[in-house]
Amino acid sequence: MIKERFNIFYGWYVIAAATILMATCFGIVYSFSVYFFPLQSEFSWDRSATSGAFSLYLLLVGFFSMVCGKAVDRFGPRRVLIPMAVITGSSLVLTSQVKAIWQFYVTYSVLLAAGTGAIYIICMSLASRWFFRRKATAMGILGAGGSLGAVIMAPVSAWLIQSFQWRTAFMLTGLLAWCLMIPASLMLKDSPPEMGPDAVDRLADSTEPSAGFSISGAVRTRKFWYLFLLWFWFSFCLYMVMTHIVPRAQDFGLTPVQAAGVMSIMTAVSIVSRLAGGMIADRMDKRRLLFSLFSVMALTMIGLSMARVPWALYPFAIVFGITYGGTDTSIIAIVTDVFGTAKVGTIMGILMISWGLGSASGPYLAGWIFDLTGDYTWAFVTAASGLMLSAYLSKKLTLENPAGNHQKVKDDRVA
Repeated sequence: MIKERFNIFYGWYVIAAATILMATCFGIVYSFSVYFFPLQSEFSWDRSATSGAFSLYLLLVGFFSMVCGKAVDRFGPRRVLIPMAVITGSSLVLTSQVKAIWQFYVTYSVLLAAGTGAIYIICMSLASRWFFRRKATAMGILGAGGSLGAVIMAPVSAWLIQSFQWRTAFMLTGLLAWCLMIPASLMLKDSPPEMGPDAVDRLADSTEPSAGFSISGAVRTRKFWYLFLLWFWFSFCLYMVMTHIVPRAQDFGLTPVQAAGVMSIMTAVSIVSRLAGGMIADRMDKRRLLFSLFSVMALTMIGLSMARVPWALYPFAIVFGITYGGTDTSIIAIVTDVFGTAKVGTIMGILMISWGLGSASGPYLAGWIFDLTGDYTWAFVTAASGLMLSAYLSKKLTLENPAGNHQKVKDDRVA
């Protein structure tokens, strides 16, 4: 076998395959803003209707994350991910043929959510099962893969749209999704014991089996609801920016490719910050790191709300990319630190409801505010306020459980 020939722990092959899935998924999802104006132009949709399709997608992500996370805990990743890969490609191919907004909502919002919605939590839960000491580092690699996909796909999608129109761009992206996601899904294994005794003997870097919290026990803790709110405001801000940064840049007079370049800078910087953030999180209190990241991210959103010239978008893209890149890796690592790995897929799936609610609310609110006022200022200020609350909540998590070890957590169940 490959893992025996090269004497490489199979967990790294799992991370490589999961990274391909993350890159494909986030490359597709983060490219939505590149399609924003072409869709508006052809169908005469306003910004709230256009961003509403993406908001519905993100809202459904929470639902499919919960369902698929539970399915992975029961059936393993391959049986769940292969059908998801087929649905992903199909959704994009069908989207290339839509003629009305309700069709776009079905083919893109619903089907793409079914295909890609749970990719994030499935891949991150796999990392938590295969790795213990290097858990945050492994998650950082996965997050960097997602950012790399966005860096590549945003300008590629813009070029495809300019060269072949948006329908052909969706068609080609769907074919690419099939070619990448199906083979990667076949490489995945659920945990080291599935690889047999030889793999179990090599668990120096892999996760320790842990009963952790039951589902009902986790939901009844304060930490669960702190994390619920943290993830809501993080996704609220992140997807508001991901959806509207390209239209915002074009409002300033940048060309579509130049505007896509702003998002590419942001996601390119996040690749480094995800890798660095994962390694740092393995060596320090993750909650203290989160406090710093949320605080700086809030300041960047205030800066964006005050920006009135195109060049201001570039320092924003750099600083925002640094902060958001390290944030989600730390949040995921905290989940497994606090609640264990036995039910990690299901717990992350439930927490992803908050992620879905936040990521759906942020883009839609920004579109609605723009349609109402002709400007994004109050939308960005709202996001900054939520991030300040998240910084406060992360500080409370630090004070209550500075060790970050679920085996040492006191019972803090909500009465």
